[in-house]
Amino acid sequence: MAAEQMADTGGDGLAPLPPARPLDSVDRDILRILRTDGRASIRAVAERVHVSRANAYARINRLVEDGVIRGFSARVNHERAGQGASAYITLKIVQNSWRTVREQLQALPGATHIALVSGDFDVLLLVHTPDNRALRELVLTRIQSIPEVLSTRTLLVFEETDLGPRPDHLSELA
Repeated sequence: MAAEQMADTGGDGLAPLPPARPLDSVDRDILRILRTDGRASIRAVAERVHVSRANAYARINRLVEDGVIRGFSARVNHERAGQGASAYITLKIVQNSWRTVREQLQALPGATHIALVSGDFDVLLLVHTPDNRALRELVLTRIQSIPEVLSTRTLLVFEETDLGPRPDHLSELA
């Protein structure tokens, strides 16, 4: 699907999504399957939810078009992929500058998750870099040079565990 169809409505210049349609039990089952195995074929999905391939294909496309499915990706072991340093970076930003800051953070190498949050800071950013030197450069040179960033705090990640979909928690999905 086109990037415009998978965009959020956060004012990022992309077309807004249509209103969300209610999900039925088949839609929720499809989501459970794809969250567990994003590489599942249309045929396999159709068989598991007991619908035709054409129906499964149409439903998956509708879920993408409606923005329920934002995309398909691989879960990466960042350390094995040469990104051995990980950190959460908290940022305090100028009030009402979220969209501008978000655009700049999205362009950073190694940025994998950005969230606008409440509390003592405004933004939580997860980054993966090859090493601590690259992390230092990213924080001190790139992030702190963004005019709307008032302050940062870096929390090094010593170990992480991906809590992707687990078979023992399938009822919690969707």
